[in-house]
Amino acid sequence: MSVSIKYYTNKFLAIAILIIMAVWALLFYAFLMDEVYDNIDDGLKNQKLEIIREAYNNPDIINNNKEYGINQFKIYPTEAKEDIDKNHFSREFMYMPYDDEDEPYRILKTGFYSKDRKAYGLDIRTSTVEEDDYLINLAIALAVLYLVIVLSILIINYFVMSKGWKPFQNILKNLSNYRFGHSKTFEPTITKVKEFEELNTQIKQMIDRNEGLFEEQKLFLENASHELQTPLAITIGKLDLLLQEGDLPEEKTIKIAEAKQALHRMVALNKSLLMLSRIENNQYSSSTEVNFNELIKRKLEELEDYIQFKELKVDFIQHDQFVTNINFDLAHILISNLLRNAIKYNYKAGYIRITVNQKDIDFANSSESGALNPQYIFKRFHKGNQDSQSNGLGLSIVQTILDKYPNIQIEYRYAQAEQHFKLKT
Repeated sequence: MSVSIKYYTNKFLAIAILIIMAVWALLFYAFLMDEVYDNIDDGLKNQKLEIIREAYNNPDIINNNKEYGINQFKIYPTEAKEDIDKNHFSREFMYMPYDDEDEPYRILKTGFYSKDRKAYGLDIRTSTVEEDDYLINLAIALAVLYLVIVLSILIINYFVMSKGWKPFQNILKNLSNYRFGHSKTFEPTITKVKEFEELNTQIKQMIDRNEGLFEEQKLFLENASHELQTPLAITIGKLDLLLQEGDLPEEKTIKIAEAKQALHRMVALNKSLLMLSRIENNQYSSSTEVNFNELIKRKLEELEDYIQFKELKVDFIQHDQFVTNINFDLAHILISNLLRNAIKYNYKAGYIRITVNQKDIDFANSSESGALNPQYIFKRFHKGNQDSQSNGLGLSIVQTILDKYPNIQIEYRYAQAEQHFKLKT
């Protein structure tokens, strides 16, 4: 699942800060404990010098400090050796009556020779920090610090990044409003951020290039369609003259008729392409309130012969008036294509049911072909397996018209052996 760049960066910032603080806490803890023990050891060594000096001046303390007492040191006889005065530090737990538990002590074990050259061991102890408690307190302090830092980053990012990324949001909004063939629907966003300004420039250049190519293609299509009309009409006319002569063999007559039929399909394709070009070129720009009920009635009358030829039954059910704002000529083309589609892709002696409500019109026709693929039926030149003679542009023209009018949508479904095309507002 995709997330906003703010949450994406905040997530990695939080993880990175957590790792950095964990590593830093370990290093800080090790450094701090080393400094604590270094200071304690220095104090123990200084205390050692004072005790040895006192033992030289007052030999009685050697016999009076055989156990730890109030002075926190003890002196005991030991064997003579070369490194007797070497310092050995250790950490041990000893019982502390005040807390009624064992507490950590730092102990210095060393030795010295008395005034009469006898060897004695010297143990000096001092209470030190409780590392477990210290570690817990440090962890709590760091956890609070981590939360404060992360919350501060989140709050700062929310306001700073929201403001910083606002031009990008505006660019996306303007880009979503852009419609191909209408370059003015994209308005560059004024921003002081260099990257967003560059993005604006690149998008505008891309749109200008695409619009230029689109205009060239539309112009070529329209010109080609116009140029094809005359030679096609002349060719069909000459074929008609050949057929009217009546002295051609049957085999040649059939071939000429097939050629004429193919040319008629080409004429229909040419007209459809020209119609698409005109729609996309906004040659039908005016709009008015159109009553689709009256329009359907008129189109049904125009197609009466076609309907009777296929022996279709038509039910025109009017629950309400369907009125919307659209170009009048495009509304005629829209209804004509939907009705012709319902007639053409119907079986003989089938039926058509047109249901008109205030917010929708449902064109339903009997069908034996099964459900169509809704992803392709409105694509140009897409033809199902119902009619190989189709040019695949009828429903494409319907969709192109509706693309000009966002207030009207079309919905397709197949249910109970019926094809349904529903116009909705």
